Amino acid sequence: MKYIATGQHRTGYPEPISFAKGTLLSVGEKYEGPEGWDNWYFCTTLGQPGGWVPAQIINRTGDAHNGIALEDYTARELEVNEGDLMIGLRSMNGWMWCSRLSDDCSGWVPLELLEIVIKD
Repeated sequence: MKYIATGQHRTGYPEPISFAKGTLLSVGEKYEGPEGWDNWYFCTTLGQPGGWVPAQIINRTGDAHNGIALEDYTARELEVNEGDLMIGLRSMNGWMWCSRLSDDCSGWVPLELLEIVIKD
């Protein structure tokens, strides 16, 4: 589907965590903010700054604080301005992975900033 940004979004994480399927993760706190973005966990892995990871891609191992990545992932957020047009590719836990039409840059955008303009 195609979306238009209804507001501006700027990331608070300029160095997002990124990893490949099979990466060992140290799983920390669950996100508990007022936005209702459920099922995000703050994870770390060797040589990377920490970042928010959706629970759906974490295979929890023996204890609750360790996991293995079920797929390749990056926590990169797409900085958008009101009026930016995007293709929405994947929705998870209050966020949409988008590709901006003007420059093909991609990243996560909060769903609350997106309005559908064309349904596929």
